[in-house]
Amino acid sequence: MKKRQVVLKRDVANTSSSVTRNVRYGECQKNHAANIGGYAVDGCREFMASTGDGGGGALTCAACGCHRNFHRREVQTEVVCEYSPPNSAR
Repeated sequence: MKKRQVVLKRDVANTSSSVTRNVRYGECQKNHAANIGGYAVDGCREFMASTGDGGGGALTCAACGCHRNFHRREVQTEVVCEYSPPNSAR
């Protein structure tokens, strides 16, 4: 399973918010029978990188041999906002 996490943080006055995005690549959607006018997928359920070194093999699935772009991309976004009221003098 290939996961990539991106965290963005922004501070505005008394409000602090962060956005976390988890990217996962699901089942392969490559149509292996397109050249004969049919529709057939290979049944690969999840992208697994062939190599973990960041080279060309990192974009090829170890299970089905297809490029990562053929796998369905799932993005989960989580936004966390924190608000601190200004100190009130009493």
